[in-house]
Amino acid sequence: MQEIDDNSGRASSWFFAGMRGILSLPALILMTSYIGFSAFALEAGLTRWQAVFMTLSIWALPAQMILVGSMLSGAHIAASFLAVTLSSIRMMPMVASIMPEMRTSRTPVWLLLFVSHFIAITSWVFALQNLRKVPKEHRLAYFSGFCVTLTLTNSVLVGIGYGLVSSFPPIIAGALFMLTPVYFLSSIWRSAQQTVVRIAFIIGVVMGPVMAYLAPGFDLLYAGIGGGTVAYLIDRRRRRSLAHPAGGAA
Repeated sequence: MQEIDDNSGRASSWFFAGMRGILSLPALILMTSYIGFSAFALEAGLTRWQAVFMTLSIWALPAQMILVGSMLSGAHIAASFLAVTLSSIRMMPMVASIMPEMRTSRTPVWLLLFVSHFIAITSWVFALQNLRKVPKEHRLAYFSGFCVTLTLTNSVLVGIGYGLVSSFPPIIAGALFMLTPVYFLSSIWRSAQQTVVRIAFIIGVVMGPVMAYLAPGFDLLYAGIGGGTVAYLIDRRRRRSLAHPAGGAA
């Protein structure tokens, strides 16, 4: 993205500049995946407005996938609640890293809290790539233009896609249905910066089907917490081995 010229200096100009970010490749991929989510929501028995409300209120495709997937598997509501909560906790470091980049002495706290609702992987990556090109006093308007527009656009796509998917041939509906889990898996793997995250990912992929067979209803909880714990222990041992290789100096 090219450097943006601050011609007028008005917040509205920077808001509209941020809106143009939805034409970026990550945003377009996410929008396509939300059409797939509408097929997933239809398969799970959600109504059109439930799917739209979920997109507006949860605003994180992995969390939506986990919630709808737990509904399909008949998971206990407590397990679903905990699984979605654990999935969303990962947003906290993203919020903590981005907010200081946008906050000024005149920024109201309520506005920061409102904008923090829209922070997810796509908007966080967009902010990392572009905020430094924007004067600090206009960063909040710029980021708001991108994330609010992307959220509203995806909500509209879910509403429209929900009705279209039901009339598609089964092969096309199935392909759209698979777009969401493919995006979910690939985005997690691509965004993983630490080895322990990739280890946890692999263990989770293996444990998920096993736990679905052994403990239906709590499979997401067991695979998530159990797989994450095992991944942590494996990575801890790996790091100790690297720090103290066998045969090395005492």
